[in-house]
Amino acid sequence: MLHVYRQVAGLRRVSPVVLAFKRENSDRFPFPKIRLVRRSRFRWLRRVWNVQIRKTPQQAYPDELDSIRRLLAAERCEVLHIYFGNNGVFWLPLIRRSPVPVIVSFHGADAGVSVASKTARRLLAEMFNLCPVILARSNSLAAALAELGCSPGKIAIQRAGIPLSTFHYMHRRRPEKEAWQLLQACRLIEKKGLHSTLHAFAAFCAKHSHARLTIAGDGPLRESLEQLAVKLGVAERVFFAGFVDQLTLLALYQSSHFFVHPSEQPADGDREGIPNSLLEAMATGLSCIVTAHGGIPEAVTHMKSGILVGESDPEGINHWLECLAGDDALRESLGRGAAATIEANFDLIGQITKLEEIYFNALSQRPSSSS
Repeated sequence: MLHVYRQVAGLRRVSPVVLAFKRENSDRFPFPKIRLVRRSRFRWLRRVWNVQIRKTPQQAYPDELDSIRRLLAAERCEVLHIYFGNNGVFWLPLIRRSPVPVIVSFHGADAGVSVASKTARRLLAEMFNLCPVILARSNSLAAALAELGCSPGKIAIQRAGIPLSTFHYMHRRRPEKEAWQLLQACRLIEKKGLHSTLHAFAAFCAKHSHARLTIAGDGPLRESLEQLAVKLGVAERVFFAGFVDQLTLLALYQSSHFFVHPSEQPADGDREGIPNSLLEAMATGLSCIVTAHGGIPEAVTHMKSGILVGESDPEGINHWLECLAGDDALRESLGRGAAATIEANFDLIGQITKLEEIYFNALSQRPSSSS
């Protein structure tokens, strides 16, 4: 994930080594020090036994534990940072006897999906107890972790960072012929609220015949969303861009007038931390219409740095699209407020500096050699 890559690649006061089961997308995410952990040849049995039969979280097998321990020793690692809570549970057998302090970070779905069973809760509680610090991307995630049993004193907020040298404020003028450009950038999955976006856009088009909506990203809902655009009569005005690289996405931010991201919580409990694309859009000064969901209100203050609406409320989205289309001063004010918020609270350099301090503090809690 891009926000993880930015974080790891941006570290300066420590020398990071990435441990992973496999290497993918090396052209998009170049990094020199990647070491591969050996996967157990019996992992198929784990999927059958844990996932299909027992319906409990998967955990590492002894040969995988031996492999990662050897890599930690060979690279002389002093702190282990495990990204995503489900991975923390997977490596719990390692954490129990880790030679170095272990930090686990939570990012969204990992604090809400597949955590309801007694086994999952027990394993999470043990992981929380063994780690000196647990990281959360937002205050709402921190509250969810506390509800799962993590001591609030162990939780540190470590936000996604945005590179302001790339994503910076730009002024936008009212488009000719009311040719408003709307954008949503995300995975095409249920919690992103894309159905609300399409319904709101269809209503907006009734008064703005030259408006266009770009949906950047891909995912399992693409076909159904394309069908919905046809049903709503806006298929010719909606462009499904698919996955786009960072330069293309930056150009989309810069050429758009509104960013819409109406996240909502689906039945499986999956919820947002703070969407990375929202933070990037805000950094460029886009007027953003989003939902009061997950950690989003920690980035967007209503009428100061964006617009907040309720979940599953396309009428509310359309209302604010109309308001902003008719009020140049308000659009300008929200865009400047959004960019200022990112500079103050989500600057990549500042967040990396904070993470490095967390690593150094964890070092002071290194297990003694006699333990």
